[in-house]
Amino acid sequence: MAHIECSGIVKSYGAHPVIDGLNLMIPDHEFVVFLGPSGCGKSTMLRMIAGLEEVTAGRISIGGADVTNRHPGQRGVAMVFQSYALYPHMTVADNITFGLRRAGVPGPEIDRRLGEVARMLGLEPMLNRKPKAMSGGQQQRVAMARAMIKTPKVFLFDEPLSNLDAKLREKLRTEIRKMHNSLKTTTIFVTHDQLEAMTIADRIVLMRAGAIEQQGTPDEIFDRPATRFVADFIGSPSMNFRLGRIERGAAVAGSVRIPLPPGRFAVAEGQEVELGLRPTRMERVSPGAEGAITGRVSLIENMGAEGQIIAEVDGADMSFVTRDFRGLSIGDPVSFALSPDHLHIFDRATGRSCLA
Repeated sequence: MAHIECSGIVKSYGAHPVIDGLNLMIPDHEFVVFLGPSGCGKSTMLRMIAGLEEVTAGRISIGGADVTNRHPGQRGVAMVFQSYALYPHMTVADNITFGLRRAGVPGPEIDRRLGEVARMLGLEPMLNRKPKAMSGGQQQRVAMARAMIKTPKVFLFDEPLSNLDAKLREKLRTEIRKMHNSLKTTTIFVTHDQLEAMTIADRIVLMRAGAIEQQGTPDEIFDRPATRFVADFIGSPSMNFRLGRIERGAAVAGSVRIPLPPGRFAVAEGQEVELGLRPTRMERVSPGAEGAITGRVSLIENMGAEGQIIAEVDGADMSFVTRDFRGLSIGDPVSFALSPDHLHIFDRATGRSCLA
C-alpha cells in the first residue's frame, strides 16, 4: 500500500509561510496532479513528500508510516525532474542502472529490470548510446526509466515535460499515464499546464498561494469550478466573464440575458454577480434567436476543424468556438448563445460559485 497522507503541512522560509496548514489524502494507485500558477507551492509540496525539503510543521505518511523526518532514500519514492540530470559519460543502460549497482543489486536482477523498463519505454535500440546522441524526449524517457527501475511505491514528477515541444509533450504524457496504469503505483505529477492536468489526472489538486483552491476529477473541476479563480484557470480558451446582476429570474450583464434554470443557482434578486461563459460551450445561432448574444467579429483564429471567434459585445471582447466560422470576416455581425445549463455564476464579493 502506498497511500499518502499530508496533515497540517506548514512550510516557511523565515517568517514567510509558503504553505500553511495543508491537508491532503491520496489513495493507493491514484494519479494526482498538483496544478497551479508559478509560486503557488505545488513543487514545494512535492519536494516535501520526496524528502528534499524539510517540513516546518505537520506530518507526512506513506503507506501508513510516518516519513516526515526520513531521508529521501528511505521513503520508497522515485522522482523525475524537469532537467534530465543524466551522466553524459555513461551509456543509457548505465544511467538507468546506476542506482541499482550502487545498492548492490545482483547483475541478473539488474539485467531483468533493465529489459522490462527498456521495452516499456521503447529504449531497447538506444541502450548503448550516450545522452548527447539523443533528443530531449528520449533523454526524458531515460530519466523515467531510471526512476521506474527502482520499483518504487510512489512516483513523483516535477514538471517533467516543460522543456519539450508540444508534440513530444503529448507523446510523453501518454507514456507516463500508460506507465502508471501498468505499474499500479501512486503517482503525483506537478504542472502549470492545465491541458496536461486534464488529460492524465484521476484527480486534480488546484493550488493557489500555498493552499488548495479545489480538488476533484477533471470533469468536476471543469464543469463545477468552486471559484472564479478555478473557472479562469481551467479551460482553453479561457472562460468569458461579465459583471452583472440577478433580475427577475435571469442573469443580466449589459445586452446579455440568460434565464436561470430552476434550482441550479443559490442567488437572490438584485445580487451582484459575475457571469462565466465557456467559449467551448457556446454555439453560433441565427440573429434574433432566443438567448442570442450579438456582437461584431474582431478576430478569427482558425484552429483547423474549429475556429475561435472574438466578437465585440457591449464594448468588450467575448470569444466562442465553432465549426461554423468559415465565411465570417472582420466586422461582420455574429450571434451566438449559451445553454443556461452551462452558465456559471460567481458572487462578486467572494468569488465563490453560486451553483446550488
